[in-house]
Amino acid sequence: MKVLSISSDRRLFEEDSAVSERIKEYAEMVEEYHVVVFALKSLELKPKQLGQNIWIYPTNSWSRWFYVFDAARIGKKIVFDRKFVRGESVITTQDPFESGWTGLKIKKRWRLPLEVQIHTDPNSPYFSGFLNYIRKIIARTVLAKADSVRDVKTLPIYVDKEKIENAPIKFDLHALYPWHFILLAVSRLSKEKNLDLAIQILSLVREKYPDTGLVIVGSGPEESRLKNLVKKMGLETAVYFAGWQNELASFYKTANAFIQTSLFEGYGLSLVEAGLSGLPVVTTPVGIAQELENGKDAYIYPASRPDLFALGIIELIESNQKRENLRFNLKKTLESKLLSKEQYLSKLKENWENTAKKIK
Repeated sequence: MKVLSISSDRRLFEEDSAVSERIKEYAEMVEEYHVVVFALKSLELKPKQLGQNIWIYPTNSWSRWFYVFDAARIGKKIVFDRKFVRGESVITTQDPFESGWTGLKIKKRWRLPLEVQIHTDPNSPYFSGFLNYIRKIIARTVLAKADSVRDVKTLPIYVDKEKIENAPIKFDLHALYPWHFILLAVSRLSKEKNLDLAIQILSLVREKYPDTGLVIVGSGPEESRLKNLVKKMGLETAVYFAGWQNELASFYKTANAFIQTSLFEGYGLSLVEAGLSGLPVVTTPVGIAQELENGKDAYIYPASRPDLFALGIIELIESNQKRENLRFNLKKTLESKLLSKEQYLSKLKENWENTAKKIK
């Protein structure tokens, strides 16, 4: 089987990143695995062969508005040059939006089956704004014409529990920062991650416990605005932006609590990694958090109630027992829900094989 994937994850071009390691495992199940990645020309990325049967191709677009057209052009050429055959090949896209539209263009040109992944809930009331309105229109068309839809809630990304548990601690956040209680957020810095709320919550907690700090791991288009917000609120000495990190074990294992303030999530990989690392979690009811029990597995509050978040975190600061109960219960619950690596890859391959036999 040959697979053509459309993605926006530029970490594929980073050596030994988690996502590049993941697709190497996917490629072991197929004859060829090709990934076209949305990327600006200014990034100067080059096509790259990651393994014997894995290739990644940047679109090298002049503007993000050309991503779809550039990716479709590259994808159509890959299908032709590598002789993709109907019944033995599949196109898979990261979402039903820009990458889904790209996949649909390639599907129409070569009559190949299309699998569309869903990581974000387009029906969420928080999925708003003009651009997301256009994305909703695109998604309706793409999902109607896709040959299969893979929701990450049904088949989430495989999480290597043993690797997380056994990862060594290389540094201690408490040795780096002067805070008694450290909150950790691991997230792309984008609007839907709602990190304004995390900063607001920190401000409320510091009214009672001023030696509380927040470490934000991630990068994205909101970084500059969030840093300005921190400065405006007078929290420069209480918030640290760590940028994107490939190795997260030391962050997860030396922080005191994990905070997730997203408006919507498909799954919530960072929450799972935090929970398996032994961190108590305070979160909005999104992604896998919707399957957790509030007060037992995690503290779960609506995004509209920063006051409740603050009270929950203050409870964790004041009670070692509550922290221990949350971290123990969450880890146990997550372990019961996780697929083994073999189970996950088997289901993924089965989904591709079934999709390859379809064509709308």
